[in-house]
Amino acid sequence: MAFSGDYMCDSFKLELLTAEHNFAAAGDSFKIALYDDTSTLDNTTTVYTPTGELAATGNYTTTGQALTNIDPAWGTVKALCDFVDEVFSNATFSAMGALIYNDTHASDAAVIVLDFVTLQTATAGDFTIQFPAAADATAIIRIA
Repeated sequence: MAFSGDYMCDSFKLELLTAEHNFAAAGDSFKIALYDDTSTLDNTTTVYTPTGELAATGNYTTTGQALTNIDPAWGTVKALCDFVDEVFSNATFSAMGALIYNDTHASDAAVIVLDFVTLQTATAGDFTIQFPAAADATAIIRIA
């Protein structure tokens, strides 16, 4: 198993302070790419990489699928960012994790590594990435 947890990428934290990402609904374009269990993505991942990414199959294409941004909001004590759940239809593959990255950024800057913990499989059906509720304790991106 190559994944070892969920991570907000270290480079992303610094890039936030230099205004390199715009999560507003009309802002930058973010994508989610899926990876097999040979991938070595972690907190040191800085950019999108095709290494370990799933091959194109069904409606999954390499470089992943565009996410729909939801305007950032203020929770009770944290700034929150969320995306609409993503569905890969007509999917026949197994994935161990994913990378969310900024497709608008010149380097395809990495944002978050997601570890599915166990190999997740779809066979001729929908493969859904369900993002957690946009709340202080659960949002996919939350800043105190």
